[in-house]
Formats: sequence, C-alpha cells, structure tokens
Amino acid sequence: MGIGNKLSDLLKERNMTVTELSRRINVAPTTIYSIIQRNNKKVDIDVLLDIADVLGVTAEYFRDSPKSEPTTLAAHFDGDEFTEDELDEIRQFAEFVKNRKK
Repeated sequence: MGIGNKLSDLLKERNMTVTELSRRINVAPTTIYSIIQRNNKKVDIDVLLDIADVLGVTAEYFRDSPKSEPTTLAAHFDGDEFTEDELDEIRQFAEFVKNRKK
C-alpha cells in the first residue's frame, strides 16, 4: 500500500481534512492531494515527518515493508567473534531457511 492510501485512511480515522492537515504542516493542499491521488511511494522526507507528527504515527508507518534482512552477526553479543567455519554454518543455515520458504 502506498503512502497516499495510508495517508487517506489516517485522515479518515482522525476526521481531518486535507486542508486542515496542509495548514498544520504549512504546505499547499495540492501537495497533500497529489500524494493521495498518485498514491506515491516516495515523498519529501520533511513533509512526511510533519505529516506523521501531526497524525500521531511514525514515519515508519508509511513504509511498505522492511528493506533489509537481519544480518547473521546481529545475534552475536557476547564479545567473541565467530570463526569462519561458524560463519559458513550460519550462512548455510540461513540459505536453507530461505529456500524452505519458497
């Protein structure tokens, strides 16, 4: 779902008009209408942050899905480093899990 659809839904939930939102974030109403009508996937970051703030959500709310996969090193917190053999096993297991999902 694009930013425009999410924005439209939020405005309805908050009983807020495009004009009211545009006044509160100091942009032209046409900017907001454009985001909604085009269902943009990319919006000026300052505008998006202001919209999110006024509507009580985070900017992450407008994101479709996470862009990155967790790294294999993210779960290793004890201060020791993995050996190359351990890293190979982790990579093989990650590939195995990835292929099972297909």
